[in-house]
Amino acid sequence: MDDIQNEIIAECSALKDRIEMYEYLLTWGDKLAPMDERYKIERHSVAGCQSSTWIWIEYHNGLIHCYADSDTRITKGMIALILRVINDRDPRAILQNDLFFIDRIGLRSNLSPARSHGLNSVLRLIRDQIEEHIPHH
Repeated sequence: MDDIQNEIIAECSALKDRIEMYEYLLTWGDKLAPMDERYKIERHSVAGCQSSTWIWIEYHNGLIHCYADSDTRITKGMIALILRVINDRDPRAILQNDLFFIDRIGLRSNLSPARSHGLNSVLRLIRDQIEEHIPHH
C-alpha cells in the first residue's frame, strides 16, 4: 500500500498549482470504473457528501474490492485515488495502514470545507464497510 501511496505523492509533486491538482483528480475520476446501478442504494450512499456518492465493497478470497461512483468528477477522482491504494487488499491491512498520501499531496488543504467533510465521510463509510467484511473468530 505504501508503494502506491508514494507513487501518488510523486505524481502530485510535479503539479504546479491547485488547477493542476483538480485536473489530476478529474483524470483519475474519469478512470473510475462505472458502478452497477443496482448498488446505488441508500445503504451504499455516502452521508454528509454534497454530491450523490456511493461506495460498495465486495469481499472475495480474503480481499476487498471497492466500487464507487459520484455525480461529480472531482469526488470521483478523490475516490479513485483511494481505491487505487486499497483495492484488492486484505481488509485488516487496510484498517492498520494510514492513508498518508491524502495529507502529503495537500488534498484536504485544496478542498473546500464541504468537500473536505465529504472526503471524511467517504473514508468513514469505506472503513465501516471494510469492518463488516472482517471475519470475527
